[in-house]
Amino acid sequence: MAALYPIVAARFTLEIVMRCILAFVVAFTFAPLAKAAEKPNVLFISIDDLNDWVGPLGGHSQVKTPNIDKLAARGTTFTNAHCQSPLCNPSRTSVMTGLRPSTTGVYALSPWFRTAEKFKDHATLFQWFKKNGYTTTTGGKIFHSGYPPKADRPVEVDTFGPPGVMQPRPKVKFVETPDPHPLVDWGVFPEKDEECFDYDIATWATKQLKEPPRGPWFLAVGFQHPHVPCYVPQKWFDLYPLDKLVMPKVKADDRDDLPRFASYLHWKLPEPRLKWLEESKQWAPLVRSYLASISFVDAQVGRVLDALKESGLEKNTVVVLWSDHGWHLGEKGISGKNTLWERSTRVPLIFAGPSISANAKCDRPAELLDMYPTLLDLCAIPVNKANEGLSLVPQLKNAKAARTRGAVTTHGPGNHSVRTEHWRYIRYADGSEELYERELDPHEWRNLANDPKLAETKKLLALALPEKIADPLPGSAGRLLTYNKGVPVWEGKPIGEKDPFPEK
Repeated sequence: MAALYPIVAARFTLEIVMRCILAFVVAFTFAPLAKAAEKPNVLFISIDDLNDWVGPLGGHSQVKTPNIDKLAARGTTFTNAHCQSPLCNPSRTSVMTGLRPSTTGVYALSPWFRTAEKFKDHATLFQWFKKNGYTTTTGGKIFHSGYPPKADRPVEVDTFGPPGVMQPRPKVKFVETPDPHPLVDWGVFPEKDEECFDYDIATWATKQLKEPPRGPWFLAVGFQHPHVPCYVPQKWFDLYPLDKLVMPKVKADDRDDLPRFASYLHWKLPEPRLKWLEESKQWAPLVRSYLASISFVDAQVGRVLDALKESGLEKNTVVVLWSDHGWHLGEKGISGKNTLWERSTRVPLIFAGPSISANAKCDRPAELLDMYPTLLDLCAIPVNKANEGLSLVPQLKNAKAARTRGAVTTHGPGNHSVRTEHWRYIRYADGSEELYERELDPHEWRNLANDPKLAETKKLLALALPEKIADPLPGSAGRLLTYNKGVPVWEGKPIGEKDPFPEK
């Protein structure tokens, strides 16, 4: 019996050793999978031309956005977030590259940024996530319409879903605007939600969430409402009875204290001016259509968020909702975008998901440019040193955390706005300025730029302006303003010193 003890002991020791080796091998083999499983997914929701008329921002007292409201309740809303350009292509290029328009030279509706040799190999947000083990999928409008070119899409994104088209449309426009542009229209159309553009994008997105890829994923969903044409079915108009509609606050002489250069940024646009809207009795119908379009797209956002919840992946998914820029509905005498004022620059920016404070509002200035480094930070992905934005993670943990700079918006080379918690400062390419004290003047009706007492304030705010201003990329076209040898040039045509501001 005594001889048996060494044998048993030896076998017992060998078994322990083998178990330890096996445990080590299993742990080593599957550690990367465990780590990958822990990485959060990303649901990236873009909305086109949506200003601050959403519940969490309070831009319009009557707006109904229950789904965006619910998202805000489980996350953090940046109440002072601003775009890098008040125009689709430069704004979206900035978001996806992490670079300012003054760096890329993308100021207009074209070109595609990779036409510049220096950006041929620049990693977009999609590519950086793919490089770090994510499956990337996009559908709807994320880049500007038509971009990237079809031949380039496999290099940009793993899966490119439906691009999103503004169809169907009625055979004849409802509103004969001064510029007969086919998209500048509004009214009740079509009869059913299922027939309305953006509904198809939400349907596609819900399918992606029901059948997600293995491993961490990045899903981008781009909606086009409330971009014109503002077409939605009757039930969305019923939410906003015309006889009870609250109209935007405007001031008849609002443009009297503006430098002339301010008008050059939106010299001639297809979107009509306030004067025409009032004379044609179309101001209220446009406001109503815009609100109805917001509620419709909110419902599509809700369908996607419901699908995320039903998938069981909500707790491990970072959701970010944003708009590329705002939109005027009579303020400063215009409709549309293309300005450096609050109505064009302020946008929704909401984050929700793991490690993000719930039901929080941050008043610190934030930039859409910040989304790129913030998402990398939230997903524990190495930084892209080329990024010009700053991570918002400190504010997502504590909404009162300080920010080191204001939000800068650029429209055309040399025209910039700086927004802080208290001020908006604008400097145009000819050196003319605007200054607004936001807390006392939320509508930006009183330009204080000529007040000598505020010279130091302007000087400090100007420190945030980009030091280097790239020339427009070759092929730049579509709403491009340049300033050459003292002459403003709008879309290739010089503007004379005495040319009247187009009021239609």
